[in-house]
Amino acid sequence: MKKPRICAVIIDKDDVKAALNVEQYVDLFEVRIDLIGDGWQEVAKQLNQPWLATNRMVSEGGNWQGDEDSRVVELLKAIDLGAKFVDIELRTQNVKRIVETIKKSATCIVSFHDWEKMPSLEKLEGIVREELEAGADICKVAAKAEKFEDNATILELIGRFPEAALIALSFGPLGTIGRTLSPLMGGYLTYAAAGQGKESAPGQVPVRELRKIYDMWVKT
Repeated sequence: MKKPRICAVIIDKDDVKAALNVEQYVDLFEVRIDLIGDGWQEVAKQLNQPWLATNRMVSEGGNWQGDEDSRVVELLKAIDLGAKFVDIELRTQNVKRIVETIKKSATCIVSFHDWEKMPSLEKLEGIVREELEAGADICKVAAKAEKFEDNATILELIGRFPEAALIALSFGPLGTIGRTLSPLMGGYLTYAAAGQGKESAPGQVPVRELRKIYDMWVKT
């Protein structure tokens, strides 16, 4: 079994110390431009692992306070700073053009988030197909688990796209099991908090605890 990938999320400038303390356990970092705000570039410059740039729109759970054009411009600045991965939402206007720009210099994640519910498996399949059509190198789908069975939906989605690089996650208190099992079921990666209380989404597990789980799983 391949070692499950962990992406540690950095949500504010104070996270850098915690992130550097766990870098041996992670495969990459996510720099949340929308949450860090001014100074995110300095955060990125301190990282020794590959990093993913995200500037999440408000409608998908982000905190960007500017207009849409400035959001995309700020996100693309990350490429010049050395971001290896860039996340752009499927709902972004002119997404295909932006994806083409990103792919010239970085791996492009096209993402979709539903903070209210878990869509049906058929709906999620359609979303992944739209992401692939938009040119995604990696597709991402994350949705709220309203009941325990919703974890099965998100995990089954991974099996529907065996040839695609797919991040499929459930979130919320009931979604922890789904987001933990995802990379063990073939998902490209899962996200973890750099430290306790540093979650970017409900249900995220701290890096150290998650790596312990994966190390035990891989050894068995």
